[in-house]
Amino acid sequence: MTAQARPAAALTQRQEARRRSILRASAELAGRGGFEAVQMREVAEAADVALGTLYRYFPSKIHLLVAVMQDQLDHLRTTLRKRPPAGESAAERVAETLMRAFRALQREPHLAEAMVRALTFADRGAGAEVEAVSRRTTAIIVDATGLDRPSPEQLSAVRVIEHTWYSALIAWLSGRASIDQVRTDIETASRLIDR
Repeated sequence: MTAQARPAAALTQRQEARRRSILRASAELAGRGGFEAVQMREVAEAADVALGTLYRYFPSKIHLLVAVMQDQLDHLRTTLRKRPPAGESAAERVAETLMRAFRALQREPHLAEAMVRALTFADRGAGAEVEAVSRRTTAIIVDATGLDRPSPEQLSAVRVIEHTWYSALIAWLSGRASIDQVRTDIETASRLIDR
């Protein structure tokens, strides 16, 4: 059986508070120095938890940073629900949503790099966590479309848009794409939803 991070739904209030503290400490460390700055011992110290406790919640740095990405996506979804995208077409709303997400990541490039690197390095042992990131991203895109029950074809388009967004993010983080290129790619892929 592979190690998995403890699911948030199964936690008591005290445990959830501890988990939130761990995620905050991880995000702060990653925000200051990227992937390499997130060391489990330093996370435990910053979160004021024992190292063993940290490992019970998150069996590896990869699990931890993918959980940070889940948390960031949850925050983004909440923000987007309070202030939804204003485009007239589904494609415009999706592109606006993903560019808002991208701008948020631009403000914290070290954190973005750490999360994307963890997602890229994740193996099958972190499969459940990676799948949770994908579900959250899909939900954000589907919310932007305004579709209550997307068809299988529309869900396929959403997956292509999601893949394009992650690919554009990786290209930007590695210096291979400008913001304008990212925007163009996202807008191009987003038009698939209006077909």
